[in-house]
Amino acid sequence: MSEFTLNALSPIDGRYYDKVQTLSAYFSEAALIKYRLKIEIDYFIALCQIPLPQLKDFDPSKFEELHALYKDFSLADAQKIKDLEKVTNHDVKAVEYFLKEKFDNLNLTPFKEFIHFGLTSQDINNTAIPLSIKKAIQEVYLIEFDRLVAQLKTLAFTYKDIPMLAKTHGQPASPTRLGKEIEVFVVRLEAQLKLLNQVPMAAKFGGATGNYNAHHLAYPHIDWKKFGNHFVETVLGLHHSFPTTQIEHYDHLAALFDALKRINTIVIDLDRDFWSYISMGYFKQKIKAGEVGSSAMPHKVNPIDFENSEGNLGIANALFEHLSAKLPISRLQRDLTDSTVLRNIGVPIAHTLISFSSTLKGLEKLILNQEIINKDLDDNWAVVAEAIQTILRRENYPNPYETLKNFTRTNTKITKESMANFINSLSVSQKIKAELLAISPSNYTGI
Repeated sequence: MSEFTLNALSPIDGRYYDKVQTLSAYFSEAALIKYRLKIEIDYFIALCQIPLPQLKDFDPSKFEELHALYKDFSLADAQKIKDLEKVTNHDVKAVEYFLKEKFDNLNLTPFKEFIHFGLTSQDINNTAIPLSIKKAIQEVYLIEFDRLVAQLKTLAFTYKDIPMLAKTHGQPASPTRLGKEIEVFVVRLEAQLKLLNQVPMAAKFGGATGNYNAHHLAYPHIDWKKFGNHFVETVLGLHHSFPTTQIEHYDHLAALFDALKRINTIVIDLDRDFWSYISMGYFKQKIKAGEVGSSAMPHKVNPIDFENSEGNLGIANALFEHLSAKLPISRLQRDLTDSTVLRNIGVPIAHTLISFSSTLKGLEKLILNQEIINKDLDDNWAVVAEAIQTILRRENYPNPYETLKNFTRTNTKITKESMANFINSLSVSQKIKAELLAISPSNYTGI
């Protein structure tokens, strides 16, 4: 571990950096600068393609050289822009000045005043940031999400025929199947993924207060709203929010964070269930040579992966909650409270990825302990009381619920033998008794 990671203030840049370093390409300071540069260049090219009268002689063969400025963007370039920012005290203006220097180097000086033409910094930020989020979700988050769901599907299939005592209110309840209980989480996660995919990645693009004031003043004959729609939706692949104030209103972004939070909440629920199954002995855990479960108790193998996941998801959801509650609120046409908050978007996504990785690791370490599962079923014959009273209801037996209630509550321990004796004492036909005697905690698992 490097000196930097050892001295990092945040564990996502220290202890857990190897798990989330792919997010640096989307949410680091250098990444934000690169995405801003991309927007500035793509915007300039879009102006050339209108074309504006002053740009009609711009050589289209130069477009590739401009694209290369962000495709080949380096840390040295990022540092150059940060040095310019020390002078400008404005991060987006520093990108503009950097690009103007590049135009001079490419012998494009006559055209450089059309860099950032008519724009405000939020036209750049409110396109760069949603674009980086969209890419991060597609290229990193969904890959990890799919890995987690795929493992759950594998376990659901593997354990589809394993009967298991259910626990409602922490007490024995009608038996279920282990695979089915895992499948519940698969269905829940996939349903929320559909909702997540429906959230538009929205961007604002319309000048200082969203009305294309400067654009319209300089070139009143151009349909700037149509241009903005084309640029944001076709060139950048985002949803164009219009009308807006000086900033994007972030309603769709809030919906995205809420969707991510719901997925995380489901994974917390999953983590707690598997933690409980391990504590009940339903699962053992694979052990690596040399691993220590407790510094004091040699016998322990703690369910640390599920605990690590739950803790990180709690942090992620707290931040997602703040982002979704804060970002849609801005005083009048614009205040700056969103600016510093937006810089933290990568943090809850990083904690989420750490959690997915931990949950997946925990799932891969599980070893089914069917002996304990079967013993738990065999120790709880009272759970078939529901089945028996239901058959008796069907047969119009008098007061079946009350009969079973009296039997189960006046006997301290219901066993296979005591249940059989009870069934044989009922005033029903031998055929019905045979049907009732065939019911057991292991086969009363529904469909």
